[in-house]
Amino acid sequence: MHSSWVRGPVGLDAGPRLTRTGFRTVLVLVPSMTAGTRLLDLLPLVEVDHRVQAVLTVPHAGEVWHGVEEFARRTGALVVPWSQAVHHRWDLVLTASHRHIDQVHGPVLVLPHGAGSLGSLRRSRKARGSTRDTTGLDRDLLTFRGRLVPAALALSHELELTALRRTCPEAEPVAVVAGDLCLDRMTASLPFRDRYRAALGVAGDEELVTVSSTWGAESAFGRHPGLCHRILTEAGAGTRVAAVLHPMVHATHGSRQVHAWLDTARDRGLLVVPPEEGWRATMIASDRVVGDHGSTTSYAAAIGRPVHLAAFPDRTVRPGSIAAALARTAPRLDHDRPLLPQLHNRADPAVAGLITSRPGAAAGIFRATMYRLLELDEPSWPAPTAALPLPRPTTHPGESHGW
Repeated sequence: MHSSWVRGPVGLDAGPRLTRTGFRTVLVLVPSMTAGTRLLDLLPLVEVDHRVQAVLTVPHAGEVWHGVEEFARRTGALVVPWSQAVHHRWDLVLTASHRHIDQVHGPVLVLPHGAGSLGSLRRSRKARGSTRDTTGLDRDLLTFRGRLVPAALALSHELELTALRRTCPEAEPVAVVAGDLCLDRMTASLPFRDRYRAALGVAGDEELVTVSSTWGAESAFGRHPGLCHRILTEAGAGTRVAAVLHPMVHATHGSRQVHAWLDTARDRGLLVVPPEEGWRATMIASDRVVGDHGSTTSYAAAIGRPVHLAAFPDRTVRPGSIAAALARTAPRLDHDRPLLPQLHNRADPAVAGLITSRPGAAAGIFRATMYRLLELDEPSWPAPTAALPLPRPTTHPGESHGW
């Protein structure tokens, strides 16, 4: 972590080194790769404007997640130290996390970092020993010493606005039902399914089964670490298997260790999708998805992929959540029986309508919100919903596209 200040486009002495002047400054908070990847969907809506300068920073309070600084730098964006970021006033601050938002100066736009703003778990992983249920829209997350922090709070669905009126009514005036840009990009990319399959090395007559896991001991990978290898063993020729593991699995254990745990399966052709990008294209390319209560599984169901649950912590998932809705109809795997025959018991959970109430409209709503906060007129061209890039998986221990 850098302690010295970066000689960049901000600060009282910035003038002599600037090539472009008179721009608005946008600060992007990247406390984790999960939050960072969500914001990288949003950033292109404003950073292409010659009137805008975007800067990334990794917030911290003495500790950071492994690999986050490297991830931020690999984007090619200017990255300033947190100690510098908190001493400058920004024209817009973008964040997909509630952490540290009270410490930055400038109008803050908060958006969810997964499917929906309310979250799937009853209680936060960060609050050890918590005694009451929480959501992602609680007053203690959105206020600091009685002050409402967000200048704009992006919600994915009208139902979240109803919840907000109960959990933090003073935030309702700044709430914007923007929809879900992640799902919109997946939907817009569905026509490129064959390209994604080709990039993964999946032949036209092969079936792709993707194992999707969130993080934590109750996740699919936490409960069944040998799941990918078992499916590969049962499947034989004609079936390919991919693994999509939550970025926090890599951040907590390190990608080297994660790949080592998967080496036996990788020797048999397991496609390991890097944590920073590729999971959405892989879901589009998939024929079946085996998952859990994580957002990636819900997104797979939302684009019409048959989903089966390898693990699901009923006691810790919040009733009424998107994950709970998924679990009501998605078949659950019996790990005491052969897995492959069970994957042909198809059910199509209807969750897309729960993830967004503004399908296809998120890019336009988000751009309008950001330009309002920047106090700039919007560009004349429509806000684009960009197609997803090709996935770049690792297939054997000698390869590594992760951190």
